[in-house]
Amino acid sequence: MNQNFVSTGLLRGHNERVKRLNGMDAMLLYSEAPNLHTHTLKVAVVDATESEFGFELFRQTLVDRLGRLDPLRYKLIDIPWRLHHPMWMENCDVDIDYHLRRVQVPAPGGRRELDEVIGRIASTALDRARPLWEFHFAEGMAGNRFAIIGKMHHALADGVASANLLARLMDMDPRADIGGPVPGGCAEPSRAELLRAAGRDHAQQAATLPGVLVDTFAGLRRLRRRSRERGRQPELARLLAAPATFANHVVSPGRTFATTTLSLPQVKQTSKRLQITINDVVMSMAAGALRELLLRYDGRADRPIVASVPASTDRSPDRISGNELGGMVVSLPTHIGDPLERVRLTSVASSIAKENNELFGPELYGRLINYLPPIAAPPVFDWLAWRNAKNRLFNIPVSNVAGPRERGRLAGAPVSEIYSVGPLIAACGVNITVWSYVDQLNISVIADDRTLTDTHEATDAMVHAFREIRSAAGLYDDLSTVDSAMPPAAALTN
Repeated sequence: MNQNFVSTGLLRGHNERVKRLNGMDAMLLYSEAPNLHTHTLKVAVVDATESEFGFELFRQTLVDRLGRLDPLRYKLIDIPWRLHHPMWMENCDVDIDYHLRRVQVPAPGGRRELDEVIGRIASTALDRARPLWEFHFAEGMAGNRFAIIGKMHHALADGVASANLLARLMDMDPRADIGGPVPGGCAEPSRAELLRAAGRDHAQQAATLPGVLVDTFAGLRRLRRRSRERGRQPELARLLAAPATFANHVVSPGRTFATTTLSLPQVKQTSKRLQITINDVVMSMAAGALRELLLRYDGRADRPIVASVPASTDRSPDRISGNELGGMVVSLPTHIGDPLERVRLTSVASSIAKENNELFGPELYGRLINYLPPIAAPPVFDWLAWRNAKNRLFNIPVSNVAGPRERGRLAGAPVSEIYSVGPLIAACGVNITVWSYVDQLNISVIADDRTLTDTHEATDAMVHAFREIRSAAGLYDDLSTVDSAMPPAAALTN
């Protein structure tokens, strides 16, 4: 059983429930800085061609289903003197008129214009005095479309929990139409109650620490033994040696955003032809795209770079909050010009990273992070956020999440596309997130406003890399047009 969660329950003898953030949740709060916003974005594009869908109908749907969307009613409470990780107060009141906002997409209302609006929304932090989410209802889009732009703090939910939460908001989850009053009126516990709960949780942590240390040393021994068996891997990036690139610098507060869509059946066809996983195809695309950008911005691509890839440790369809994550470090062969050799090395690197994750213990990273010191962590993360140095651990976060296989609906209107992206982290100015949805492979890239001239350069490079992989695999047909998605972004004119 995962031991990340500690105190969950009642602090008082009535309805004021609180839940301790686990270490990963807390780290995502501690690592937030004025230039590093640790919220995630979930974007649902709604096709209202054959429905009366609009702002008021979505607002009423959200109000009706708020009782099923528990994390949207969580409110953060700090522990006095930072003696432990913060807690969530549950069942809090929600000011729907604050959290739900209308935004206008400028003409002509296509993909590029929507992406620009999303970038602006991503550029500001959430107010920690309120539940940590916002929904922006985007109007003015072409083709009688609307977009729901969900902005949620990563401390509330990881990719799996967010997908499950989104299913509850959409008509996909049969439980989502259950109405009834929403519990509310959470009252802040007293300082004494918070301190007593912190003391109990520290005692529980102390009791589990010996087991965590034993498991850690055992995991490290397994990793060391397996590394010796593999021998040197000269074509893969070395541990703690991520090279400096155009994307690795002090991140600015402003954000830019870009999306594109590929045919999921064509991605599956490619993976089958090459006898690799879909995730290997995605990572190979990222390697090819980043090679293109390295050549353009750095003038060279002569070394492999390092991707940080999150790995879920709890894929339960019922989990709608919290971060149950491990992490993998994957070498991306951006120094290789031949696309098939790049695919081969990416597949090898991904296999090694997965094996290392299993050898160390998928849940062990989260258990260790639980002991992150609440007093020391925030100033250390703040220092890292503004330190003008490259990130030695990795160059870029890359995520690949399997989204819903069935088309969802919002208030009866079909959800035609879903996009998702995580936050930027210290010294990493780009984040690539891929979500599959029905027949689509949807690619999102977020960057700070000093890294790329146009963030669609990155999504275009992902498409170029996919086309290159298919051609090298003997699949010469052109890329399919995904009719269910918005048309590609138009090129910028000088």
